[in-house]
Amino acid sequence: MSYPINDIGGIDGEAARTLKLVGIRTADKLLEAARTVKGRKEMAEKTSIDEKQWLCWANHADRMRVRGVSKEYSELLHHAGVDTVKELKYRNPSNLAKAMAEANRKRKLVRFLPSEKVVERWIEHAKKLPIKISY
Repeated sequence: MSYPINDIGGIDGEAARTLKLVGIRTADKLLEAARTVKGRKEMAEKTSIDEKQWLCWANHADRMRVRGVSKEYSELLHHAGVDTVKELKYRNPSNLAKAMAEANRKRKLVRFLPSEKVVERWIEHAKKLPIKISY
């Protein structure tokens, strides 16, 4: 399932307008455009948006490929130390659930924390996803 680019953390009105000008309207399109170093470099040149920002957005969109991970949960995963789907595959569900609770306590990102069982399902789903981003 693809999300509108506005659902990716850090993409505000101005950035969304810039992305739409280069034909990127969904998280899937953004992930496709920014999945390689070369792609991020090309998009940075076209948009004057830093390559690091493109990578950050691509990682956010990639985390949202995991079934049940919304914009808010993708942000929470990031603040709990999970930047990529590849990293998520190797996490311990109990430890990650605790890290997410701590990150949410500090930042108030979500109203409802995922249970350890939900986190375990995310990890299992991440293991089945193909790697999309190269670094």
